[in-house]
Amino acid sequence: KGWILGERVVGYREEHGIPPGSLTETFAVLRLFVDNWRWAGVPFYIRAGKRLPKRATEIRVAFKKPPHLTFGRDAAAELESNAITLRIQPEEGISLRFGAKVPSAGVKLRSVTMDFDYASSFLVETPEAYERLLLDCMIGDPTLFTRADEVEAAWALIDPIEAAWRDGRPALQFYEAGTWGTAAAAKLLEADGREWHRP
Repeated sequence: KGWILGERVVGYREEHGIPPGSLTETFAVLRLFVDNWRWAGVPFYIRAGKRLPKRATEIRVAFKKPPHLTFGRDAAAELESNAITLRIQPEEGISLRFGAKVPSAGVKLRSVTMDFDYASSFLVETPEAYERLLLDCMIGDPTLFTRADEVEAAWALIDPIEAAWRDGRPALQFYEAGTWGTAAAAKLLEADGREWHRP
């Protein structure tokens, strides 16, 4: 049980028709690496779950802070790292966060955001998640569909994880509905000197 947007909600195992002892996975956190020269050593973090505080699908790229700051450390003391966020749903768009000089005689930087919102920019109702795909299916356009080799590659990654879960590794951890997940999820990023972005 928990709260989402001020409303009391039940946990997954309390939903109608779900066995109280269900071990169905409802939350996952992954740290992945791409095995090529371009992305060597760059971690990719994925967090997905049911009953999180907000329904959001985003891709966020946080850039490293440069080793040399043109305006000095004092000017950028409270500056967050630059980031670009691609909002997939429900509010499609792109946000870019970067450091900008505060208008004054001194030199002080502050994080600011530039934002593109698809719906307000085009003033049209965007199609629901699968409307576009269903239309493309009817007219025979495969452009936005996942190819078979992509699906197979995804399952090659997921199958060993599911096999480990079936063997009880790691032990299932529970989290309260309306939270961003388990304490272990936060610790995964803390161990790398990072923290989760909250949409």
